[in-house]
Amino acid sequence: MTEFRWELPTRGDGRHVDSVSAHRGGFEFLDQVVLAAELSGLDGVLAPYDPEGEESWVVAGSALRQTRHLRVGVEFHPAFGTPVYAAKVSATLQRLSNGRLDWRLRVETGAADAAARGDRVTGADRYRRAAEFLTVARGVWNEEQVLPGRFGGTGFEFAGEYYDVIDGGFRGILSGLPFPIVHLSGNSLEVIELSAEHGDVHVFDETIDGVDDAVASLRDAASRSGRNVRAGLALPVIARETEDEAWARVLRQWREVHPEADDAEIRALALDGSRWSGFDRIGYNRSIGLVGSYEQVAQALSDYRSRGIELFELTGHPHIEELHRAGEHLLHLADPAGRTLVGQENQA
Repeated sequence: MTEFRWELPTRGDGRHVDSVSAHRGGFEFLDQVVLAAELSGLDGVLAPYDPEGEESWVVAGSALRQTRHLRVGVEFHPAFGTPVYAAKVSATLQRLSNGRLDWRLRVETGAADAAARGDRVTGADRYRRAAEFLTVARGVWNEEQVLPGRFGGTGFEFAGEYYDVIDGGFRGILSGLPFPIVHLSGNSLEVIELSAEHGDVHVFDETIDGVDDAVASLRDAASRSGRNVRAGLALPVIARETEDEAWARVLRQWREVHPEADDAEIRALALDGSRWSGFDRIGYNRSIGLVGSYEQVAQALSDYRSRGIELFELTGHPHIEELHRAGEHLLHLADPAGRTLVGQENQA
């Protein structure tokens, strides 16, 4: 079954571009978004790393507490803390949620962001540090139950460029839990190689030229490492009953921030199929996403799936309304085999 997740808002939300309503901010609103995702049939949500938004670990913990079935991804960078500390926090969240926490390790951040965090690790060093981070985190984790002991860990040793661990390893209540599914993201060859060796899922951003070559690179790199890494794709989506209604929504949002623009200028950003490259101009973090009728967007998602994409990370605003639209009108069209009774009976 194809997996669909939703990126949570961490700076509030609003019905208009770049507006944050007092009624659509804070954790009461975030809780409503999370519950809407679960009720709408999404498989998971992501608490994104956002230097100017709510802390992703806190958002993820709240989402896990609010839900029963959703997987919850927490996006963070390796400078968040030591890998042992991140693993311990995660072990507690796994106990809280019956094993529903995922990691999204953010390796590629901007130079200004790194400087603001006091992080001196740049360039190629970022990937070496991330590899050590994941090696150490997995090393201290024990998925089998280990009895508590009075002293020390379970004998994990590591001496690296960035981390050193002597007699590490979790016991007692911190053991016997599933390690978080590790997601990485980005389109660079360096981060793809990192995913091939250490990741479970790699989430790409769409590009003008598509992601087929990047997905092929991931498969080749993972094969060389003797591993299988699933490919995902992050996409903003504007879908309505008809294509005209979807474009009317785009035009309305665009004119909220670019009132002098004409229709031709906006539609000139359309790519092939349902792809449109102007989302970053109307308040989204990514430039390329999908615009069209529910059937058109579902077909585009199905086409991605046929080319190797197994997980979609969608977003749209206002979030609650767009989540309900996705759940009611889109997901069953995009993945009928996994989300309709007929499809499930055919699979059986």
